[in-house]
Amino acid sequence: MTKKDTFFVGLMLFSMFFGAGNLIFPPFLGMGAGTSFWPAIIGFIITGVGLPLLVISAIAIVKDGGNALGNKVHPWFGAAFTIMVYLSIGPFFGIPRNANVAFEMGVRPFLENDTIHQPLLLLGFSAVFFLLVLLLSLNPSKVVNYMGHIITPALLLSIVTVCVVAFFKLDKPLQAPNETYQTASFFKGFIDGYSTMDALAALAFGIVILTTIQQKGVTDQKQLTAYTVKAAFVAGAALALVYAGIGLVGAQMGAYGQFENGTDLLASAAMILLGNGGKMLLGFIFTLACFTTCVGLTIACGQYFSKMHPKFNYHTVVTIVTLASFLIANLGLNQIITISVPFLVMAYPLTIVLVSLAMFQRFSQKVYAGAMILTGIVSLYDGLKMFGLQFGFLESWMDNLPFADLGLGWVVPAVAGALAGFIWDRVTQTPAALNEGGLEKVS
Repeated sequence: MTKKDTFFVGLMLFSMFFGAGNLIFPPFLGMGAGTSFWPAIIGFIITGVGLPLLVISAIAIVKDGGNALGNKVHPWFGAAFTIMVYLSIGPFFGIPRNANVAFEMGVRPFLENDTIHQPLLLLGFSAVFFLLVLLLSLNPSKVVNYMGHIITPALLLSIVTVCVVAFFKLDKPLQAPNETYQTASFFKGFIDGYSTMDALAALAFGIVILTTIQQKGVTDQKQLTAYTVKAAFVAGAALALVYAGIGLVGAQMGAYGQFENGTDLLASAAMILLGNGGKMLLGFIFTLACFTTCVGLTIACGQYFSKMHPKFNYHTVVTIVTLASFLIANLGLNQIITISVPFLVMAYPLTIVLVSLAMFQRFSQKVYAGAMILTGIVSLYDGLKMFGLQFGFLESWMDNLPFADLGLGWVVPAVAGALAGFIWDRVTQTPAALNEGGLEKVS
């Protein structure tokens, strides 16, 4: 592969990552953080960009995607965890959310106050939207040409236009941070980065990128890993720059009032900056970003589930994923977000710990198991609490964990579980195995 090939594969990966959450959350963070914007956006970039890059790198190293990572805990865990990830970023949450946001920003602003016909319009819009997703997903080998060479440059140019105009027109000073960001703004941004779902999506996109590079004739494992990591860094650099840019737009818009969410904020900014043309440009940006992410997620689901069993044909899986996503998308955006956020709070800590351990390949299965069990207990508690469940006496104990007030109560249990697994591994190993380098797994 040439540098040009790697660059365009990186742009394709960027377009797959850059969807609804990537547009909504950075500007809303900026508005809330105000003068604390930079610590908050750096925290956001660490989980919103750095963690997906680590996931892509880990997948390139282990060679077999999320299953191989999960198998380091146990084969059953590997299968269950990977299926859960693909279903969540695919037809259950990720794809329907993106389709809804595309409608909310690409069509709804032009409906004025017509709320009666919105369900029918959403039905018609999503039917056309998913038909186009299906047509492009059925030919994954052509995705680099469409997304890397055409769609992504158009998307980036549109975003840069908004950010540049905002730099010159929005000249009011940044406001004081709201209550959420007055203290520990870095850690609040760190948790906000979960909402992009990109770390989970990276578990799926990693295989798409590996397959794309292999189709270009790269077969050597070291070269395959190197090209994958380089493409990931191209995507990561683009994501970080875009997050900083649209996040700063949100911070500057804080002087113009408070907004209910990131979509309202960006819509108001577009009107202030470019009038009705800005509203059309913003609708184009959202629709294009959400469309490319839906295509990437559909392809990823198709490639994964078609490899699980010989009876699962790629075209059949893609058709089923598209149809299921279409049906769930018509439930509405608020219902989808209400369910997805608590789920992300449960899934992200497990992903972070799993990928962090995978970067050190000498750890045994017991270390993985210990870390994941204790992480899972805390993250399950946090997620169920967000659903509104009460746990009585358990709450005071969980809430007193180190860093729990920052949303990182799972960190110390994860380390404790890993250490317990390490000690367990050392105790159960034979003297000969210890002499050969005791961190290696002994069957």
